Amino acid sequence: MSDETKPPRRRMSPAARREQIVAAARAVIVRRGLGSSSLRDIAAEADVSMGTVTYHFDSVDDILGAVVIAESERFYEQVVAAADAEPDARRALDMLIEPLFAEGDEVEAHWRIWTDYWAAISQRPGMNDAYGARIRHWERCVARVIARGASDGTFREVDSDAAALKLAAYSDGLATQRAQGVTALTRTIARAWFLQFADALLAP
Repeated sequence: MSDETKPPRRRMSPAARREQIVAAARAVIVRRGLGSSSLRDIAAEADVSMGTVTYHFDSVDDILGAVVIAESERFYEQVVAAADAEPDARRALDMLIEPLFAEGDEVEAHWRIWTDYWAAISQRPGMNDAYGARIRHWERCVARVIARGASDGTFREVDSDAAALKLAAYSDGLATQRAQGVTALTRTIARAWFLQFADALLAP
């Protein structure tokens, strides 16, 4: 289709255009990895000019931060709401654990984004300062569930924030090992190990 016959590009609000670029960046990062993704790749995926991308974002790192925030909200929003609404603390914790080790391309994509993010902030620690407080939806909900369970006797008395951080760190470690291609660490084994760790940490 020639430029003359192309339909005019629809005007979008700045917020909508930013969301479009973030969605395109997610697709590129999942497909190519952060290290092989450029602003030009993201612009091409979003079907916008480089100038449009750099108007909204200063760098690939800046876009990655926005992708991680959006991914955290997308992946955990429903499960966090369901866990907060579940009165049984043990069941609520299981609901939070299950998606981490589920089958499917979306789960693999989720952990690919996270492992790329961890690698990026290990090289540029200050990068996390702007985003760190906005991506801990799962961990904060786990802390709330543990506190509820400790108060009703489902779990032992523990520092709920510290216990949630331990669980988050262990899940991240398992995800990193799997992302490195450790074939012996299947989803089933990773989930079983995580449940064993949770029981050791929380069982009355």
